[in-house]
Amino acid sequence: MPESSCVAFLQWALPRLGLAWPGFRRVRRQVCKRIGRRLQALRLADPPAYRTYLDAHPEEWAVLDSFCRISVSRLVRDRAVFTELGRVVIPALAAAAVRRGEGCVRCWSAGCASGEEPYSLSMLWKLELASRFPTVSFAVLATDVDEPLLERARAAQYGRSSLREVPAAWMEAAFERHGSLFALRPAFRAGVAFLAQDIRREMPPGPFDLILCRNVVFTYFDPPSQRLTLNRILAVLRPDGALVIGLRERLPEGAAALEPWVGELGIYRRVVGEAPPGVERPAGIAAAGWN
Repeated sequence: MPESSCVAFLQWALPRLGLAWPGFRRVRRQVCKRIGRRLQALRLADPPAYRTYLDAHPEEWAVLDSFCRISVSRLVRDRAVFTELGRVVIPALAAAAVRRGEGCVRCWSAGCASGEEPYSLSMLWKLELASRFPTVSFAVLATDVDEPLLERARAAQYGRSSLREVPAAWMEAAFERHGSLFALRPAFRAGVAFLAQDIRREMPPGPFDLILCRNVVFTYFDPPSQRLTLNRILAVLRPDGALVIGLRERLPEGAAALEPWVGELGIYRRVVGEAPPGVERPAGIAAAGWN
């Protein structure tokens, strides 16, 4: 399948999924390979034939949508971000929880893929911060739309390439080797819950003290979807809470409720003010152990 034909197809299809072509430019080959395999399975000649097929079979849009999910992650990805979360942000959130008389810092990892990000938060807290806040617990809710990825997350076993940014001391404390894989010890899995959700359609209940939404919404969504999703995120982010986006991402226009917190690392603080409209509590939260 010629790449130019696939690119033309994506430029037509992505806006219909609430997605933006610029975000997919660098990963287009990965998506085109998936589409190419689908064309073979359907015995279709080319992307224009697939476009006709989509018109005749609306249920196929969900299949195409699944081809556009990009999962590239590592533990402690962008290590400088976790350094500043541990140095500045999470201690401030924990201290605020103590002042409020609450015993938990609540975090949401949106688009968690195979669990690398939420487990990185768990290691950061338990290895670097928990002893400073003995009366505070740390809970992470991790969501992703891809159930097979969540199953891998629950297994918490990773290859060496996923661990290259993990500090040596963390590796020794948190992992044990199982053949070619490294398994996260149970103590670091405790306090992390996983839930299958599509952030475009569902939102976990707040309030959260810390939300990480990196390299998903503000890379791949189109501008209207970015603004809508950001408003819904803000509705579950506590005033003075932190939102972390990707290093190369930018917030959409109209994000006046957020101000930069730490340097150029995509870490923002929600300013105190009137919250956006709330969101309903979706079904299934209690089953996931998030109360």
